[in-house]
Amino acid sequence: MTEAVAPTDVVVVGAGPVGLMLAGELARAGVEAVVLERRDVPTTASRASTLHARTMEILDSRGLLPRFGSPPAEPRGHFGGIPMDLILPSSHPGQWKVPQTSTESVLQQWALALGAGIRRGVEVVELVEDPGQVRVRAVGPAGEIEIPASYVVACDGEDSTVRRLLRADFPGQDAVRELLRADVDGIGVRDRRFERLDAGLAIAARRADGVTRVMVHAFGARVRDRADEPAFEEIATAWKQVTGEDISAGTPLWANSFGDAARQLTRYRHGRVLFAGDAAHRQMPIGGQALNLGLQDAFNLGWKLAAVIRGDNGPDLLDSYHDERHAVGATVLSNIRAQALLLLGGPEVEPLRAVLAELIGHEEVRARLAGVISGLDIRYAMGGGGDPLLGARLPPSTLRVAQDSVTTAALLRRGGGLLLDLGTGCGAFPELAAWRDRVTVVSARAGPGSALDVPAEAVLVRPDGHVAWTSEAELGLSEALTRWFGPPTDRP
Repeated sequence: MTEAVAPTDVVVVGAGPVGLMLAGELARAGVEAVVLERRDVPTTASRASTLHARTMEILDSRGLLPRFGSPPAEPRGHFGGIPMDLILPSSHPGQWKVPQTSTESVLQQWALALGAGIRRGVEVVELVEDPGQVRVRAVGPAGEIEIPASYVVACDGEDSTVRRLLRADFPGQDAVRELLRADVDGIGVRDRRFERLDAGLAIAARRADGVTRVMVHAFGARVRDRADEPAFEEIATAWKQVTGEDISAGTPLWANSFGDAARQLTRYRHGRVLFAGDAAHRQMPIGGQALNLGLQDAFNLGWKLAAVIRGDNGPDLLDSYHDERHAVGATVLSNIRAQALLLLGGPEVEPLRAVLAELIGHEEVRARLAGVISGLDIRYAMGGGGDPLLGARLPPSTLRVAQDSVTTAALLRRGGGLLLDLGTGCGAFPELAAWRDRVTVVSARAGPGSALDVPAEAVLVRPDGHVAWTSEAELGLSEALTRWFGPPTDRP
């Protein structure tokens, strides 16, 4: 017998960082979200360990950073194993070392506290789209369940069940090379970053608890034929082949591999079913970009989906999610494919690595690559002219609001849209009255040298922190408000 579960606004499939981020965003906006996760308990394997500057800014805008404690920050990263400085203007420049287990724990506690639900040990087996809803059939510990939802969002990873059920077009290339990795206790190999030896690539990093993460690729080795995780013996053999060191006496705590496959959904939206994170794009997780890309997908989608469900805006708003994030995903996949070649290619790529290492020494090249890796260079198409702020994230700044100093991150925690009045006075925007239930006006002053010491006297900011309009733009304020916050209303 199938258990009929009460209808919900959104079913999120997958309780990894991306699904939990989305559930928290939806719950924060007053939308009911239920997360279905096939695993009985959260994973203890910390696959990703890097949060980039833009993700840190996002977490700050939700007041979540104190929950992460004081993670170490590293100013330097790499592009395909070539060291480079990642520092760009940001409240949290560089990269921050946070185990994925910690990220999941923080996001889960946040989502649950806001009212999201999580059901574990539940595997989705069918989606049926009816007029106005999607019925999600799943199998759980007590048998089969069916949950009607207004929308479904697949955040269920690179082997997405939802993607398979929908037979969604997922073009690209399969992996031809792979990197083996393991967390190993009881070994004493030295730390090394992207050490290229005659036989292959070796990476090792010892954690504070004494566990060492090793990663290895033997030049010319192809991906394994089977889909299961590699045995530690295989990793130890490859490590000895490449480095000459024997780690076989160590105790493996976790082992896996990742290849250089590169695939992306043709469409991130399929009617009432949407995709985010690795379910929408598959790439080699070089430099932590995969996790950060997925978290930023969820951040872009959450407020839009909530606005549609609340009736503030129409379903067409969800098309902007595909337009914006598909383009960003394509850019990231392109740079990761280039990095994979530089990282895992044999001696034949050495001339290319030498040329790129020289180019990275030029600030314009370094800043461009650092912007792509960190997510700080993202600029969505808003229309309306060439104001450099338009479409970009609101630059982190400290503003004078009344008698207080307030960060832009703190202002974004209020929820909804934000109109920053930087000098004109609220009376200059009488049309805003019809959106006061969705947009907050804040009169503020930016000091000399501030990132917001700009010609624009007013800036409209979406809930995800991206600038949708400025007083220097060619499009009108009413047009921007309607596009992102829905039609005007006479609600008080």
